[in-house]
Amino acid sequence: MDVLSWSVFALGVPAVIFAGISKAGFGSGAAFASATILALVLEPGAALGVMLPLLMLIDATSLRAYWRRWNWRDARLLILAALPGVALGAAFYDWASPDAVRLLIGAVALGFVGWRLALSRGWVTLGQRPLGRAAGAICGFAVGFTSFVSHAGGPAAAVYLLGRKLDKTTFQATTVLTFWAVNLSKAGFYAGMGIFTRETLLLGIALSPFAFLGTWLGVVGHERVSERTFFAITYVLLTVTGLKLVWDALG
Repeated sequence: MDVLSWSVFALGVPAVIFAGISKAGFGSGAAFASATILALVLEPGAALGVMLPLLMLIDATSLRAYWRRWNWRDARLLILAALPGVALGAAFYDWASPDAVRLLIGAVALGFVGWRLALSRGWVTLGQRPLGRAAGAICGFAVGFTSFVSHAGGPAAAVYLLGRKLDKTTFQATTVLTFWAVNLSKAGFYAGMGIFTRETLLLGIALSPFAFLGTWLGVVGHERVSERTFFAITYVLLTVTGLKLVWDALG
């Protein structure tokens, strides 16, 4: 299908608004679905090429709203661990199927939600110590790889950051900073590998106002939603994204 067709644009508008709301207000967990939606009418590479500049625009806009409200130690760990994941994603992009990774991250996301549910219901009793740096390094690597091949790094980042017991604003700000850096590192690879084209960039420019709209809606929603409700929404998003990843991998 023509990248610049009206049908692609019509589908891209809600996809980009959804990405802005998710990334700016609710931790990026479901933002990858925007590329998945576009992949219904575009080749996967074109969908990735359209969305990355828009995701970067959302990152830059969100960064100002959460400036210096992040946990720098957690963000730095995820970013540094993500870099080799990004490099591996680039190396395998032309021939490696992302389905196995989608299945793994989807299972981790669903497993984490199940684990948190079991803890809250008292079905299991575990120590209250936050997740350690080894878990952060594993999640960060997964963030880099899955983000490169499908913009699906949100669940892996959420698994680690939710396990760090951050308050909702610190969690959100740390997520924004992490993906600003990760997406920036991906852009050079995308350009060199021909994932960006004239058509994907033109469509991205046309969709950019809706990225700003989604970001504003996400920031407003974040400020007005209680912490308990915020994390409940995040677990729902993790469940939805996890199921979507598993469905895509097995479909």
